[in-house]
Amino acid sequence: MLFFELLVQHFPSFIDAMWQTIQITLFSLLFASIIGIVFGLMKVSHNKILRSIANAYIWVIRGTPLLVQIYFVYFGIPMATGISLTEWNAGIITMSLNAGAYMAEIVRGGIESVDTGQMEAARSLGLPYRISMNKVVLPQALRTMLPSIINQFIITLKDTSLLSVIGVRELTMNGKIITANNMETIRMWGIVAIYYLIVISILTIIANKMEDRLSYSKKSV
Repeated sequence: MLFFELLVQHFPSFIDAMWQTIQITLFSLLFASIIGIVFGLMKVSHNKILRSIANAYIWVIRGTPLLVQIYFVYFGIPMATGISLTEWNAGIITMSLNAGAYMAEIVRGGIESVDTGQMEAARSLGLPYRISMNKVVLPQALRTMLPSIINQFIITLKDTSLLSVIGVRELTMNGKIITANNMETIRMWGIVAIYYLIVISILTIIANKMEDRLSYSKKSV
């Protein structure tokens, strides 16, 4: 079968699989952002216990392969708790926890990039630490963090391909199923690569534009 014919024939299933991939990525990044903010703030906290908890979480997640984490969440949590998880839920939980550790480092780096004088000035005006962080430091840190957050979005989107091992029908799993039926291995994986390239290229363009705008705004200040 010709490449173009294969592309047209399986277009609907790949659109569904792409949407599944994007949905998982969006939900994972949403929860990862919350996790990242919480643990990022814990990492810059003056409380040693909070810093130790954050360091332990980041150490475990960054020190173990994502594939192992997927298996642990999908098979381990139900065995330990008796709570069954669907492939979709297990995928989102795993991707959120994984990306959350990297988001925590992005948040920490963003906060530390803000001049310490900003926090000192806010505190000298009588603002509590929490309000100073939320209203003064974090908005400035966000400008530094945005390009890294978009890059993490790209990484997480590509990492969703590993969810095929537990049966989530994202782009990679869709390619596996179709290849098993028609044995068009080279053409089919070429099509899968094209879909990934399309989505990731769009995100890369967005990231580059945001970096350019941030660089321009910093120069104009």
